[in-house]
Amino acid sequence: MAAGGMAAGEERAPAGGRGPGPSAPEAALDVSWVQGFSKKNFGFINNQTVCYPCGNYILFLDIKTKKTTALQCPTGQVGAFAVNASSEVLAFSDRKLNPLIYIYSFPELNKLTELKGNVQLDYTVLAFSFTGPYLASYSSIPEFVLSVWNWQENILLCSESQPAIPVTSLSFNPMNWQQLCSVNESSVTVWHIERNYDEHHLKRNPVKLPHGQGSLNLHEDLFFPDSGNEDPYHGPVMPVSAIAGLVGDEAETFMPRTAIKPPVHPTAHCWTATSDIYMGCKEGYILKIDAKTLSACVLQQKPLPEHMRKVSDVVAYVRREVWKKKGGKPRNLQRTVVFAMAFCNEGLYTAGSEGVLFFYHIRGLQYEMKICADIVEPISNLLFSPDYTILLLITDQGTIYTYKPAHSGEAVKLLDASSSCFLAADFLPPENKYCVSVTISGEVQVWLLEDGTSLSKRNLNIEATAMACCPSSNSVAVGTKSGQIYFIDVTDVEAPRVVHRIFLSKFPVLSLHYDQSGQFLITRATEEHIFILDARPSKLFQVLGYIVLADEVLGLSVVSDFKNNLVEVMVLLNVAEVQRARLEIFCLSSALTEDNEKFVNEQGMLNASAIKREQYDLDYPLSSAVRLKDNTAYGYCTCAPFICKYNLSEQNILEDPPVLLSEKRTPSNQFGSGFLCLSPNSRWLASAAKDGVLFIYHTSTMEILAQKHCHSYQGGGIRSAVFSLDGKFILVNGETDGALVCLKWKKIKEIEVKEAAFHWQSLLTILHKSISNENAVLKCMAEWQFNPESTSESLPEKKSKEAPVQSSNVEVTEDENFTSLPSDSTSEMTWIGQKIKKVIREETERFADQKKELQMGIKKLRKTIQKMLHENEQVPDIEKLEQQEFNLDTEEQERVQAEAEQEVARVREKIEMETLANSYLQNVIKHECWDSMSVRGRTVKCFHIACEVKNYPLKELNEEELATLEKVLQLRKIEAADPEVQKKNLETESETVLSTEEGEKAEEVMAGDSPSCCLVGSLSSQYGGDTSVLYHQLDLHTREQKVNQIVLLKDIIYKVKTAFNEEFDIVARQKEQEIARVKERNLRIQEILAQLDLQAEVWEPGLTDDEIPEQVLTVQDSEIKVEKYLTPQEREKAEMLVKLGMERRLAALDNERLRALNDMMGGVLEVQKEDILKIDIPPPPFIAKPEHEWNDQEMKLFREYEEKVKELNEEKEKHRRALENEWKKLEASIQETTHNFDETVCKLFERKVNLEMVIYQEELKIVNLIYSLLLDEELDTREAGLQHFFMKKQKENVNITRTIQTTKRKIEFYSDAYENAIAEDENLECGFRTDFADVPADLLDELFQLYKCRPRTPMRKMLPDSANPYGDCSASSEDYKDILTCLMEAMDELDKPEHMPDGLDPSIWERFCQARRNKMESEQLVKWKALKLAEMQAFLQRRMDDDQKITSDIEYISQELIRLQEEKIKFQLDLTFQFLLKQGQVELESTEIPDYTDAILINKSVVEELNCSIMAQGEKKIASMVERKDFSRGIFLLEWEHKKMRMQIEDLKQKARDIAMLPISKDRQLFLTMLNYDSHIAHRISAMKQTLDVMDKLHKKNMKNRQKRIRELEKCIALKEQANYELSLQLKEMLVSVSERRHISQAADIQRISERNAKQRYRQILKQKNLRDLIKEQEKQFGILQAEAERLRSRTFPIL
Repeated sequence: MAAGGMAAGEERAPAGGRGPGPSAPEAALDVSWVQGFSKKNFGFINNQTVCYPCGNYILFLDIKTKKTTALQCPTGQVGAFAVNASSEVLAFSDRKLNPLIYIYSFPELNKLTELKGNVQLDYTVLAFSFTGPYLASYSSIPEFVLSVWNWQENILLCSESQPAIPVTSLSFNPMNWQQLCSVNESSVTVWHIERNYDEHHLKRNPVKLPHGQGSLNLHEDLFFPDSGNEDPYHGPVMPVSAIAGLVGDEAETFMPRTAIKPPVHPTAHCWTATSDIYMGCKEGYILKIDAKTLSACVLQQKPLPEHMRKVSDVVAYVRREVWKKKGGKPRNLQRTVVFAMAFCNEGLYTAGSEGVLFFYHIRGLQYEMKICADIVEPISNLLFSPDYTILLLITDQGTIYTYKPAHSGEAVKLLDASSSCFLAADFLPPENKYCVSVTISGEVQVWLLEDGTSLSKRNLNIEATAMACCPSSNSVAVGTKSGQIYFIDVTDVEAPRVVHRIFLSKFPVLSLHYDQSGQFLITRATEEHIFILDARPSKLFQVLGYIVLADEVLGLSVVSDFKNNLVEVMVLLNVAEVQRARLEIFCLSSALTEDNEKFVNEQGMLNASAIKREQYDLDYPLSSAVRLKDNTAYGYCTCAPFICKYNLSEQNILEDPPVLLSEKRTPSNQFGSGFLCLSPNSRWLASAAKDGVLFIYHTSTMEILAQKHCHSYQGGGIRSAVFSLDGKFILVNGETDGALVCLKWKKIKEIEVKEAAFHWQSLLTILHKSISNENAVLKCMAEWQFNPESTSESLPEKKSKEAPVQSSNVEVTEDENFTSLPSDSTSEMTWIGQKIKKVIREETERFADQKKELQMGIKKLRKTIQKMLHENEQVPDIEKLEQQEFNLDTEEQERVQAEAEQEVARVREKIEMETLANSYLQNVIKHECWDSMSVRGRTVKCFHIACEVKNYPLKELNEEELATLEKVLQLRKIEAADPEVQKKNLETESETVLSTEEGEKAEEVMAGDSPSCCLVGSLSSQYGGDTSVLYHQLDLHTREQKVNQIVLLKDIIYKVKTAFNEEFDIVARQKEQEIARVKERNLRIQEILAQLDLQAEVWEPGLTDDEIPEQVLTVQDSEIKVEKYLTPQEREKAEMLVKLGMERRLAALDNERLRALNDMMGGVLEVQKEDILKIDIPPPPFIAKPEHEWNDQEMKLFREYEEKVKELNEEKEKHRRALENEWKKLEASIQETTHNFDETVCKLFERKVNLEMVIYQEELKIVNLIYSLLLDEELDTREAGLQHFFMKKQKENVNITRTIQTTKRKIEFYSDAYENAIAEDENLECGFRTDFADVPADLLDELFQLYKCRPRTPMRKMLPDSANPYGDCSASSEDYKDILTCLMEAMDELDKPEHMPDGLDPSIWERFCQARRNKMESEQLVKWKALKLAEMQAFLQRRMDDDQKITSDIEYISQELIRLQEEKIKFQLDLTFQFLLKQGQVELESTEIPDYTDAILINKSVVEELNCSIMAQGEKKIASMVERKDFSRGIFLLEWEHKKMRMQIEDLKQKARDIAMLPISKDRQLFLTMLNYDSHIAHRISAMKQTLDVMDKLHKKNMKNRQKRIRELEKCIALKEQANYELSLQLKEMLVSVSERRHISQAADIQRISERNAKQRYRQILKQKNLRDLIKEQEKQFGILQAEAERLRSRTFPIL
């Protein structure tokens, strides 16, 4: 938006150390106008003016004229902001340390006051009250304080802190200023301001909001929970805060996470006329909050009728379809998120991100909703004008609409600004009438320079990074982040057009600079690229070339030499290596635009010969630099706050330049990084930095001409500044504050103005012709069309940051044998990409033949090498060549191998790191679970059944545990020895010898006292545990005893486990022995099977990993499934071992002795018996001949052979049977021993089960003890929490009591003052006649009547329109002065001379008027004091109610503390006792378990002794009772006789008394005297019946008369209704005629005449009234005088 007019406000005084220097500024700057838009608060300050903050200013927008004025904050950026339309004042805070709140009046814009609190950093919100001079403020971190001020008197009334709770919105109740509502993102708080005379107190009342689903959260009191469900076994139920161990304020508000349900999130709120609050939520609900009861209810939409529901569905469908066609997402209008609300008489207006204005008609908790307007843009704020005729709709995108609810029309756009920050601004040459700005979001706006009126706006929908206006034409260049430059035609300032776009590169454009002649456009991009473009539209903004610098480019400065037709560009570079700046200067001649190809290479880069480059190394690092025409340069230093001046020599010093030292250093008086800007005539140098202050220096003397605090450090400082060509204006825009400020000279030397004007005129003379020609061309250019499908428009951010297209890389594929050039996959290429593509295409065409020849040569060479490789494979190994000898490009091979080795090294390092991590994890686990165990876990399994037993893994007890155990054992020994010592000390020598029976009883008692397993509660003594050291279960009362008992129980468990582990180790060793035996027998079985030549499976038992867990930690080679990686050293060692093994085997094969033994005897020297089965008798050699050819000798030998064979076979069979028997015996032995071991394991398993039961018994004791300790801690914590809460309530009670006493004293004092005021008022009335005793009596009475006359009660100054829903808001006692002033103004009418009685002296009349005014002041003072006294009494009553409540709370807490202490004592005495009961020992007849809650556990001997004493005492009691019974029987008989006689006496006395007192009535006398009594009664009855008949007839007659009267009245009513109908018709005609006459009267403008007549008539009526009153008064006086005269006459003449 634009802000025209002079900005009001104060300039910031120079701070210490930052003054302008010894000489005062010679000139001064003033704000011409401000433009910008802020998303902060808006407010109506009157019916036609809206104001809102923007940067350092507050802008006032007239909604009729759309003109704006600005008010500047004196100390920087505007913080919080609020407006009061009724008083026409505004308040805002600054954002400095210890900020202030400023109160200004409108339209004078005068500062009324400053409010200073104890806030350190910032205020977040401000709010005015609707009535009274009150302002509420809320501060940010660290205070978070809500403060209420009386801004008229500059008094802080009260404040209250709520730490770490921010507030997003704050508002007063319009109907009651003593109520406020503060809202943040998750809570709503209603504050009550309580007043006690001159004291004010804030009372916080948080509102319980529903949770996210819309239902109310029913929070139970977790600090005082319901204790009705206590479990007697587990002890008392503790609150969660005690369980969590919290003591203090946290315990009162603690809530477990499971019980927390996230509430709704408030977004907007507003007050109603009934002091309720409507609140919108992010979840789409609208809540109604009662400020008195603090209850929140969700409003529900009223269900529509069926036909209306169908219509609503159709309308919603049409809306969705229309929205889809527009390209937007479908909107759910049934449940919208409300971000803005506004209340009026008719109902509630809401809006949100959907951009739709809704109206809610609310009745009760239901509403009817309708759509009023749809502006598509998200609405962030709704605002009614003070007269409630205009509703302002403010959007997030910087647009403001007006909507008139009375007309129910469409929303009208009032202001179309930009919500994003200004990026840059520049003046549009040559007239200097307009300026152009661009925002970061790409919105280009044209402004009228005179008053800042917005002329046009064009949105480019891009992220802009730079902007500049061309001096030679009315064109504007806008650079983007994606590397594009848009050229905009602004010859028609009301309709700018985009006429061209250049896509330079993918580098973001950082800055744009035109030379003064408008010939070149120098563009600075990232990656040290500088592009040179022809700035003229006639050349179609041709890209002339680019240069690439070596260092980072920080800025550019362009100087035009019109004489030599040159443009010199100075580039500021940042040399990171030496932390110094470098200047590089190059020249651009006009020949560059005429014959561009001579000065650039094929890729578009400017040749070194085309530009004369000079280089200068400076002595300081700079952030900005500018150059003058006289080779003088100024730089803004970054390491220190000063401006350096350098004199650049003319010689070229590119070769090793020396460091150029600065001639002069001027302190900059600024902080933060900054930049410099030079005026067009080079006479003024502007310096801007992060502090937001603009300094103007004179370039010749570097003296400060002027300074202006136009932006602030909080807003990021100044982003850019630019001078107009005539030097009259300066445009300055902020970094993030969204403000564009136009400055003009308020005071300056005339010579400076003339120099600037002369430079402007001379420049116009030079550029006039080119401007006209170029503008003509620019107008003829067609408008560039946006292409949404263009790749350049849709490039993502990350692509825009990529490097440009690189030079061509030739890739030769092995299969296809062709070169592939890089192709552009996008539809639009950059200028650099096109150049590179063109170069590649030309090179491809130029070297096409050579390329083909090279391809054929490569193909031929490949075939030759492949043939040589094939031949090399066929030759012997000794003739083979190495593979690398066929490599033609060894360097490439080495490079590839090096890359491969690097990749291998990287992967190896990664694997090594993973292995190292896994090794570390393995070591940690092994240390924790294996090395630290004194007994490691292992298992023993059975051989034949699925049964296994595990031992108990145990850790070694550390020194601390051993010391604790030793300490507890020593303590137990002392405790066990202490009773014996005490017993010996108490024994006396006169001890009597116990009788035999007593001795036996004592022995029984001692035997009974000996601990048993049943009373101990476990069987650990049977499994190696020593239970004698344990405390008795009934003796565990103190915490120390329970802790010691836990230590002892843990020791018993440890010993029991240790005992079992010893047994386990025995069984484990037994299994190892059994396995060894089985293995020995299996060896024999395998030998037998080998001798028998049988293939039978032999059962081989073994130990698993569970039984030998150590082997899990050792990795066997068989477990590795991949090939082991060997280092070269390991590989050489393995090869050596293999070679040695082979040599040993070869040496063994060359042993002749062993070889001979194997050949002759099978490798053994004798045949054993076991080898008999292998013996075979060789047959005789003649066995091969036929039997008939044998001789006798051969036959004999054959028979001997058969006998030997038979004997051998018998021996073999016998040996085989022996081996089989042995085999069976071995197997049976193995089975027997293994089954025996399995039985042992089963027994061990049974023992393990029993041992587990014992351990669980002990652990159950430990759990009970730990629970007891935990509950004891919870009880202590609960007691401490209650004590803290009790002390807190006591402090509150003391404070309230003190407040009550103070208030009572104030009331007593103020009551006296009130009574004195009443007495003074009565004295004034009584003394009236005395004061005016010199007035005649007739005039005195008339004056007394006028003395009592009062004007009408003046109403408060309210907004005149009746549409204000808060019109009847009540006034406070603070309005006493305003009411009195209004009364005095109304008295002016009564004090006029025309009201003076005739014949009264004017001096007496003046004295009378003053007396009457004094009387009125006294009456108003009495009323005001009465209000004050009522407020104080109400405050006292509230404090007394609070005191009563706190007293009841204290009593309740005291009772709770007493109950808790009783519970604690009961819990300490009510111990948990663990019994061991056998199954069936306790039997119950019924299934119901008796209730033992009231039972106690005591020793049996105590019960028996008690029973014996009870029996003895019982016998004595029975004997005494029998004796008493006999004696009492006689007494009862005598008492009965006595009582009988007394009753007979009473009866006789009563009869005598009745006879004496019997009443004789008239009826009884008649009954006694009359003879025929019955006939008399019958006669009376008949007479009464006759009377009743007569009355019935009379009643019927009366009924007929009444009915007749009713009929007559009905007829009369009908006639009256007919007459009323006729009168109503006449009334309508009369109303029409009256309306016509009123219109005629208004048209004739006779209002003044009617008013004058009305006043005359009013005076006559008033005079008549006064006369009537005077007559009445005189009649009263005459009556009094007449009575007095009569009294005197009767007293004087008593006879008459």
